[in-house]
Amino acid sequence: MRVIFLGPPGAGKGTQAGTLAAEWGVPHIATGNMLREAAAHGTKLGLEARAYMERGDLVPDEVMIGVVAERLGQSDAREGFLLDGFPRTVAQAEALESLLKDSGLELSRVIFFQVSPDELVRRLTGRRVCKRCASNFHLFFAPPKVAGVCDRCGGELYQREDDREATVRGRLEIYAERTAPLLDYYRNRGLLLSVGGEGAPEAVASCIREAVGQ
Repeated sequence: MRVIFLGPPGAGKGTQAGTLAAEWGVPHIATGNMLREAAAHGTKLGLEARAYMERGDLVPDEVMIGVVAERLGQSDAREGFLLDGFPRTVAQAEALESLLKDSGLELSRVIFFQVSPDELVRRLTGRRVCKRCASNFHLFFAPPKVAGVCDRCGGELYQREDDREATVRGRLEIYAERTAPLLDYYRNRGLLLSVGGEGAPEAVASCIREAVGQ
């Protein structure tokens, strides 16, 4: 089982990946976790990636690809993996394909989470953070008992700049522009399947299981 989950921020990839990777007995490899693990292990590529992240820069393709190669070379990924949020560019997809081919392997399926822009905005703009203890809440999925007040410490809740609607819509537009060529890349290889990401989590999981033949 070698599967990629693609989709915009807020599509639910991480939630489904955590559940299904455990069910399938393969590691859930998310971009952020992968970079943090590489940095923690002190590998050359991990330290290089950390330098970019600490400066707030995007990690270049060649560094990301190297970190992915290191991670997929670990023993727990030999029987399969679930990649969450990688690749993000056609160059990364081509490098991953070459990496797998050199090992005599190939992808099983690429799942794209289809969620309407309005629903993504609702999910992403609903987050609220406590100014005092940094606890996270969500207006729709995990609301505080008292509006605007942290359940844990009584601090004031606020909306981060990154979570404001105008910022979120801008991020989603950029994501759509950059991802379209990647979707075409996997569609042309007969690997891409889209699943609706707006249903109940278990219903979405069932669609994914069917898509990968489980």
